[in-house]
Amino acid sequence: MNPSTFNTFLKQLSWKTHSVLSPNIKPSAYVPINLSQTNPQLNTFNIASSSDWEKFIQSYLKSHQAKVAYGGYLEQRNIYKRSGYFNPSSNNMERNIHLGVDFWLDAGEAIYAPLDATIHSFNNNTNYGDYGPTIILKHTIENQVFFTLYGHLSLESIKGIKQGDIIQQGEAFASLGTAEVNGDYAPHLHFQIIRDIADYKGDYPGVCSKKNLDKFKSNCPDPNVLLNL
Repeated sequence: MNPSTFNTFLKQLSWKTHSVLSPNIKPSAYVPINLSQTNPQLNTFNIASSSDWEKFIQSYLKSHQAKVAYGGYLEQRNIYKRSGYFNPSSNNMERNIHLGVDFWLDAGEAIYAPLDATIHSFNNNTNYGDYGPTIILKHTIENQVFFTLYGHLSLESIKGIKQGDIIQQGEAFASLGTAEVNGDYAPHLHFQIIRDIADYKGDYPGVCSKKNLDKFKSNCPDPNVLLNL
């Protein structure tokens, strides 16, 4: 299935997809947020500090009378400059283009399966600025197989689970972690769709370089198509 056809497939699924956050959060409580390097507001605080980020997000939500700030697909971000994990010695391989959608809200909030799934894999990715606890779900729908990744979870989310566990659509299967465990970020969910996961287990690049953008964009379509944000 080529990328265009797969996007059409996701759009058709979107009408029966469950929210990845609590269904009790009203659509009016969501607000888009721009965290790209072009946003001058990000020059007003220390973007290397998770506590400063949390204050910024909470202020943003309060000013918009919202509970969730969301966005970020294909945003080019400066926040990754703080970690050598995203910045190899070759400058043209700097990874700063975001491949998923982020949902910024309080730690401890439950995460729900958008579709029926099984647990493909999970891991605690502990590099500085990495995902922290991560779960990848495998979806098999209409003979199509694809994957969804959930990053920056709580440690409790990956305890007592195993590969192959069945997760029902709408089931709360994880929760958001704090900065102490989630890679040192303000609490948020990184949600990403992956068509071909190759040999990855419990991890998959959520940020890519400009040089590799075409490849990753093809393999990781816009989650907005599925989630109807």
